[in-house]
Amino acid sequence: MIKIIYGPKGEGKTKELINTANFNTEGAKGLSVFITDTKRYMYDLSRGVKVIDVTDWNVAGEDALCGFIKGIAASDSDYEYIYLDGIARICGKELNSLAGIFYMLDKISTENKIVITITCSCAKEELPDFAKKYL
Repeated sequence: MIKIIYGPKGEGKTKELINTANFNTEGAKGLSVFITDTKRYMYDLSRGVKVIDVTDWNVAGEDALCGFIKGIAASDSDYEYIYLDGIARICGKELNSLAGIFYMLDKISTENKIVITITCSCAKEELPDFAKKYL
């Protein structure tokens, strides 16, 4: 299952994502990972949430991010939650051009029973059609 947290820049999407991660970790049976492109939030997250800054791993672009997430899922079958903060920013593309990665993340999520929550910086009416189905 994919979930989307949307809203304009500065509306608190990352804070909501952090709160969701911290809340879900309390009752989680599996592992949680928070993927972002900064170390800024690592102290806001529960110790039960692994924080990965993709800049430490030179992840750049849609294919690299997708491969990186596949690697996380493949590394341990106990992942229950993946939180992805700023997918368009990490990929370096506009959100409306990311249909391919949404398709692959949906497939990863379904096949591995991982809940993937993604932040998107745009208003609800600006979400591309491929993303609206995850609301």
